Amino acid sequence: MKRKLKNKLKIVMIHKLKAFVPLVLVVVISACTAKGDNPGVEYAPQMYHSVPYEPLTQIVDEDRGEWLSNREDEKGEFYNSNPNNPYAQNVRIPVAGTVRRTANGMLPYRLEKVDLVEAAKVENPLPDTPEIVTEGKRLYSLYCDHCHGSKGQGSDAEGTDAKVGTVFLGVPAYNSAAKKDLSQGHVFYVITHGYGRMMPHASQISQEKRWKIARYVKELQQQ
Repeated sequence: MKRKLKNKLKIVMIHKLKAFVPLVLVVVISACTAKGDNPGVEYAPQMYHSVPYEPLTQIVDEDRGEWLSNREDEKGEFYNSNPNNPYAQNVRIPVAGTVRRTANGMLPYRLEKVDLVEAAKVENPLPDTPEIVTEGKRLYSLYCDHCHGSKGQGSDAEGTDAKVGTVFLGVPAYNSAAKKDLSQGHVFYVITHGYGRMMPHASQISQEKRWKIARYVKELQQQ
């Protein structure tokens, strides 16, 4: 009788364990899940933390990640500062004359505000294609038409839709005698550095977008 009772108790305990173990596994696994700023448990940290120096990270604590490190220099797995650089920084100032690589190979625009004459000689590096002109028109509608009008008619033309231009009068039409022959280099310069009452827009509009606008302004000059 006692033996049967013990067997029943064992069976009951086994069933309880079978129900309890999966619950424990679920809790353990969910505790390893990444959430918010917590990256979770890293099962293979060497796959995440690169041995080479990475310029956008800076961990100076040599013991950070020591508990899982297998580095030959016996430092922590997460330590990644370069002791050969000033302040152990990974990032260095680029070599003088270094330029950013762009998708179309466009070089930085280095002409200053006093270089208007030279700026007018600069050719538009973007091709004269319908796609460029269409994109230039879209950008013009975002950044320019409130002062210059949707058709470049300026502030003084009858029926102009230059809402800001009608408040600050004196915005000339692109196809006026004084403006219709201005080069795209000149237009780009004015967008970049400003001219007269127009403020510079280089901080708001990228170099490539400025050239696209200049390409579209050429279309407005010929109307």
